[in-house]
This record gives sequence, C-alpha cells and structure tokens, in this order.
Amino acid sequence: MVRINSIIKVLNGIGIKKPILATFFFLWSFLLLLIRIEAQEIPNHEEKQHPFIVEESQIPKTFEIVDNVTIKNYFDFLDSIITDFNSQSNYRLTEHILVRYNPWIIDTLANTDYYKMMERDSFVYDQKQLHVLKKGQILKFPNSNSTKQLQKALETTWLDINIPEFKLRIYQDSILLYGFPVRVGQNKSRYLAVGNRITNLRTVHGHGKIVRHVKNPSYYNPVNKKRYFLTKRDDGKTTKMPQIPSLETEINQIRNGQMIHPTTNPITLGKAYSNGCIGTKESDAWIIYYHAPVGTTVRIRYDLNVIDEQGNSMLLKDIYNYSQ
Repeated sequence: MVRINSIIKVLNGIGIKKPILATFFFLWSFLLLLIRIEAQEIPNHEEKQHPFIVEESQIPKTFEIVDNVTIKNYFDFLDSIITDFNSQSNYRLTEHILVRYNPWIIDTLANTDYYKMMERDSFVYDQKQLHVLKKGQILKFPNSNSTKQLQKALETTWLDINIPEFKLRIYQDSILLYGFPVRVGQNKSRYLAVGNRITNLRTVHGHGKIVRHVKNPSYYNPVNKKRYFLTKRDDGKTTKMPQIPSLETEINQIRNGQMIHPTTNPITLGKAYSNGCIGTKESDAWIIYYHAPVGTTVRIRYDLNVIDEQGNSMLLKDIYNYSQ
C-alpha cells in the first residue's frame, strides 16, 4: 500500500496546491469509508442459511386436514406432508415419528379391522375405501426435542416372538409394551412354486431385524403363485383383501421371505398354520408396524419353558418336535 507521505510528495512535485490536496484527501477518506461499509454488507455465504429453511419457532405446529383421506391414499398423503415439512425444517420427521406423536391415528387404523367393524354391526367389503383421516382433523408436528425423544424410543424398541407360545411381544428396552397372539409356520415341508423347490415351512428362529416394509402388499398362494384379490372371512363372508403393511425380516443374516403380516382369518392364530410367516390380527399389525421401523431388532426364539402371567413355570407343547 502506498504511504500517504509519498503521495503528498508526488502531488507537491507536480505543483498541486494545499487546498486542492485537502480536498483530495477528504474525497479519498470518504471513498475508503464507502468501501468499508459495502464490504460489511456483503453476506458471508458460509454462514447463510438455506433460503427455504426457517427457524424452529416459525415451523407450523399443526396441520388441518382439508379433505377425507382413505386407507388407499393414506401413505401417499402422509409422505406428501412429511416431504413438505422436511423441506422447511432444520430437523427431520419420519412417518413413524409423526404418527407416534399423533397416537389417535394408530387407534383409528386398528379399528378398521374387519372383525372390530363387524362387532359394531358394520360390514366392510373394501377396507381401502374407509376414511382413516377426516376433514377438519388436526395433525400435530413434534418439535425437535420431541422428535429426538421419539426417535430414541423407536431405536430402543424391539420385537420378541416365541414360536411354541404363539406370541409376539413389543419391548422398549426391558419394558413390555404389547403382547399379541400370532400364528406360525406349519411343521412340515412342501413344494412351493414361489421358490420352485421343496420348502421347510417351519418359522425360522434366531436373531435379526426388520429390513423392509411392504405398505401395499399383493397376496399370492405360494404353492401355485395364484394371486388373491378376495378373501373368505371366518364368518363365511367374502371381502376384498385389505391394505395393511407387512414387515420383512432378516434372520441370522438371511432373507428368506419370512414376513410379519396380518391374517384375514384370526381363527388360525395360536396355531402352526402358515407357510413360515408370522401372522397377526389386522388391528395388531398396525400397532406392530408403527413400533418397528426398518432396522428394528427382531428375536425369534423357540422356548418351551416359559413363565405365565401369574408367575408360574409352564412347559409348552413342542410343536416342531425339536426335542426328539
């Protein structure tokens, strides 16, 4: 940078008078001041926030449903809300966190169970057309602290299935949250066209996790690959197949197609009846789904010695004849 004294000498040497020099340095100082002010107004791009991200205090706390939502459109509707929220928020919501923060949604979904509806004298032929979210209802958005708490709760939740007990339990850490009756695989092998081989139908036990959700499953007869669109209920009535999520498991690091899914025939619960999958009530399947995001730990065991609800030891029937 050229020193001021040097500039003065140069200007004197070319015959510029002192009043003109004073004017020159006044203008020079003013120009430097403008440069400094402009420099201060230039934004720091490294600290600048994304233009679509708002402060948490400005994020909407509620969302009013403006039109009825059917089960058929339920998942797409939630996805659109969550995508929009995450595009504006500085923390991330998931479907499981949003619904767990609004537990009335789980209750509503569970009450679409065919047999619960029949208890209320309401026959439902096509469950997908039921309104699960209604116009005027309010969804609440959790703040960042509530989101972290719900995420931690989901990360410490795990599923326990005891095959000969026909029981699925949901735990959070060591606390039992739910216990549901299930059906398990049959004690035999048979040819399945799905795998084009003779398959052991017993439910595989071991340790693993949930690896996939199927939110709109298609139903096939694994023996002949025939697709089901209708189902005959325990009361003899026929309905369309419902839309309820299925959960795919990976047990002992192997994905063998063993699912946790609802059955339209709860009369089969408490039996070795399936082709290897773990079947539940329709209402219970919704609760299990919203407690088991992808990555949830699953333990499937074969324990004959259990403790009943009264604290007494109990020996279960060896349904797979493993003791022999």
